Amino acid sequence: MGKNQHVTPHPDGGWQVKGAGNSRATVRTETQKEAIDIARDIARNQESELFIHGENGRIRERDSHGHDPYPPKG
Repeated sequence: MGKNQHVTPHPDGGWQVKGAGNSRATVRTETQKEAIDIARDIARNQESELFIHGENGRIRERDSHGHDPYPPKG
């Protein structure tokens, strides 16, 4: 399982895709949609989680591309 991918606002404007624990962005884009599309592809390839943050930095959406247990617990 690879690193979880985070789509966050870039400090200098636009959006960025960062792997969990990385200090530098993997990709910087103009729009959040572009960043989400790129991050989703990376998460699928690495079988990891995708976290989409809003403009305030808080997680607003989460998408799993890993090996989810089936049936889910609970």
